[in-house]
Amino acid sequence: MTSPAPIAQLLMIGPLSPALVERIEQTYRVHRFWEIDDQPGWLRDHGDSIDAIATSGVFGARAELIEALPNLKAIISFGVGYDAIAVDTAKKRGITVTNTPSVLDNCVADTAVAILLDLGRRISEADRFVRAGEWQNARFPLASSIGGKVCGIVGMGNIGRAIAKRVEAFGMTVIYHNRRRRDDVAYTYHETLEGLLEAADYAVLVVPGGSATDKLIGAEQLRALGPKGYLVNIARGSVVDEQALVTALQSGTIAGAALDVFADEPQVPAALLTLDNVVLTPHIGSGTHETRQAMADLFCTNLDGFFRQGKAVTPV
Repeated sequence: MTSPAPIAQLLMIGPLSPALVERIEQTYRVHRFWEIDDQPGWLRDHGDSIDAIATSGVFGARAELIEALPNLKAIISFGVGYDAIAVDTAKKRGITVTNTPSVLDNCVADTAVAILLDLGRRISEADRFVRAGEWQNARFPLASSIGGKVCGIVGMGNIGRAIAKRVEAFGMTVIYHNRRRRDDVAYTYHETLEGLLEAADYAVLVVPGGSATDKLIGAEQLRALGPKGYLVNIARGSVVDEQALVTALQSGTIAGAALDVFADEPQVPAALLTLDNVVLTPHIGSGTHETRQAMADLFCTNLDGFFRQGKAVTPV
């Protein structure tokens, strides 16, 4: 009679949703790393027992942590972004890294368009105007039409294409900048980022985080966007030089910004909180019940696929 396979042990880096954690714990032994007081000591004593890391795009997995787990086989992540995971370190050791792409494309695109419309039509600003009782004393200033404007998408991947489809329905013209021209879209391609920004009324950032895009948008790029241009960021906070953005907003270098992501979340630069030409949301790009359930399902499919069939469904 064969012995049952040992239960795989997971190191969970930060708290995932309670329902997802409960689901994982039905099959695997989970160690909650964020609850451990002496993490270095725990790793020395128990690091060799860990088979996989369970994490998210927020919590990631640093190179030092990966190196402290000699028998690590997989890093299973909740979220599409993996810039917080030391993927190169993992791959050098043959460790599988997964994420949850595609299932969140539509909801993130919805969020991008929602905050773009909010910014252009001054919806949040108008809401504050009414709540403050100012309507009794004055008329709210006019906004600008969305139809007829140019939406420049920086990063024409799945989410970028979903955004393009939506803004076209509002009568916007779509242009894009990518690492390379795409053969499967008919939108006008700009080889340079600055060229796209100069042509766009709204610039929507949909690029991944990481060193290649760190502070991709700085003072020079904001000047290219210009005093009638708006910046929309649903990518990563690291993609924008926040101090340069604050200066540009305060000086009128650009007209406004809608931001769902920030460099040091959940910290938001205090100066942004005082500006009426800014829409701020707390990283809610994929924040719907339906999308989070789909992400949880794919997370578990990757986890179970790796340990039961030896193959994850969406490896990075």
